[in-house]
Amino acid sequence: MTDCLERVLGYTFKDKSLLRRALTLKGTDEHFNNESLECLGDSLIGFLAARKFYLDGLDEGGITARKKAVVNDRALSEISRSLGLDGALIRPKGGQINKKAVPSVYEAVVAAIYMDGGMTAAEEFVARTLDFSREERDYIALLQEALQARRNPLPVYSHGSDEGSGDRHDFIVTVTALGRSFSGRGENIAEARRAAAKAAYEGLF
Repeated sequence: MTDCLERVLGYTFKDKSLLRRALTLKGTDEHFNNESLECLGDSLIGFLAARKFYLDGLDEGGITARKKAVVNDRALSEISRSLGLDGALIRPKGGQINKKAVPSVYEAVVAAIYMDGGMTAAEEFVARTLDFSREERDYIALLQEALQARRNPLPVYSHGSDEGSGDRHDFIVTVTALGRSFSGRGENIAEARRAAAKAAYEGLF
């Protein structure tokens, strides 16, 4: 499982125990769990997002607003699911996953990558996976809600493929809903997933 997940993450851990710790919920092991990594990751992601928007020339209000849109539980949950982190969580036997665990595992993985490979590795991972262009209008949620309201099956997203070359990333994600498929492109998987959801929502509804 670790090798497969590392391929999806685009990062190979030197210390595999860090990845396992990032995936382990507190109820599974009181001493070896992702709680402290989650705290560190939250700060790292906030810093990297704030620095990005500062370099983009935004003022204090702009930085705060963009961070609120890009770094929140819903946004991080989408990333966790797109990377398959929600399914890789190590939980207590028979235990339930609370809603906070899904966004938190992304934060923990960011911290684990930082501890394993340093700031450059963490920054590259966040740049590849966090949707910095996220809009206030959440098409992923809109698509799901529209389907649920009509009692249709939920949309199914592909894991995404990188069609770029060299340092340039061009991710493509496909979403299938109501028997039709729609594709979206982006500089990272989350952005491509949102673009696919927008195409589906506008095409279907």
